[in-house]
Amino acid sequence: MNLSKIVVFDLGKVLVDFDYSIAARKVAARSARAVEQLRSFLESSPLLVQYETGRLTRKEFFAAICRATGFQGTLAEFGDFFADIFTAIPPMIELHAKLRRRGLPTYIFSNTNDLAVEHIRRNFPFFRNFDGYIFSYEVKAMKPDAKIYEALEKLTGRRGAEILYLDDRPENVAGGAARGWRTILHETPEKTRMALEQFLS
Repeated sequence: MNLSKIVVFDLGKVLVDFDYSIAARKVAARSARAVEQLRSFLESSPLLVQYETGRLTRKEFFAAICRATGFQGTLAEFGDFFADIFTAIPPMIELHAKLRRRGLPTYIFSNTNDLAVEHIRRNFPFFRNFDGYIFSYEVKAMKPDAKIYEALEKLTGRRGAEILYLDDRPENVAGGAARGWRTILHETPEKTRMALEQFLS
């Protein structure tokens, strides 16, 4: 096997699924908004983009959420509600484990926030088994901004076709392809496994 190759995984909807309605139900019980309003707000608020690009700290994000929703709980309570939205995708976690057993370097490359990362690190053991991590809130840029792709290349020391990148969002995949990365638009574990085998053969 050519160990100059690496595999780069998006996190959400690739290795773990997520559902903001889980958080919305818990937050709604302590706020002035209905569940459906909160789900839409948590998924699409500009506050989340600011938080996941490092322009808001955790405390600033929480304060803004309280102002917007009337949430009456503590930061610790909100953090638990907001981050506990993930479920594992077992076939993809096993696929990653197989790559590790073959000695292939792997990386996480995610638009995310520190509350989510802390929760996943605590609750999903597979998350520890990567060679490195690029998170949007640390880089202060979100995919498909070129800055975050540059950060991944700097971290790994790899370029172009040495990188195989899996993501469920077409615009993010396109950002990698524009840099010469090999890419897989993740749709199902089966399709991704087949594409990976072709890349590694």
